[in-house]
Amino acid sequence: MRSLAGAAVAVAATLFLSPAAAHSASDAYLMLEAGSRTASGETIVHGHWDLALRDLDFALHVDDNGDGNITWGELRRHQAAIDRYAYRYLHAAADTGDCTVRPTRQMVSIHADGAYAALSFDIVCAGTPTRLKLDYRMFFALDPSHRCVLVFRSGTDTATALISPDNAHIDLRLQASAA
Repeated sequence: MRSLAGAAVAVAATLFLSPAAAHSASDAYLMLEAGSRTASGETIVHGHWDLALRDLDFALHVDDNGDGNITWGELRRHQAAIDRYAYRYLHAAADTGDCTVRPTRQMVSIHADGAYAALSFDIVCAGTPTRLKLDYRMFFALDPSHRCVLVFRSGTDTATALISPDNAHIDLRLQASAA
């Protein structure tokens, strides 16, 4: 009877501890820097967005052979799908009107908790806006616990935010000197 009770405790402990131990937080890192003005009078904000490969695999199944390791070849085969998927969840507008998010390149970055797709892009806005509004919805439908750490630099100002389903709309001030 003791061994049956011990086995029941071991099974219960395994059931309750395994998901917590195996689960990694769904997170992303978004860095924005007010950049320059183009000859045609547009304002550019440069962006760098790190998205965990484990989250992208959950959403897009980029681990083609299912071995638990996403190779550079697998990632390259899915680059266009990753861009399409990611950029539909990131929108930008300025007080001068809507802005366009233009992907520039895709690489890989390594964080303490694993590998990330490193997406570089430009946000291009007409004129000389003083405000930039972001709408971020990445992974919220799949995982409401997803969070994104935002760092925004404009001139001498730095702003940070933790983006979550309850804080998905971010209003940022662009310094007039950010040219």
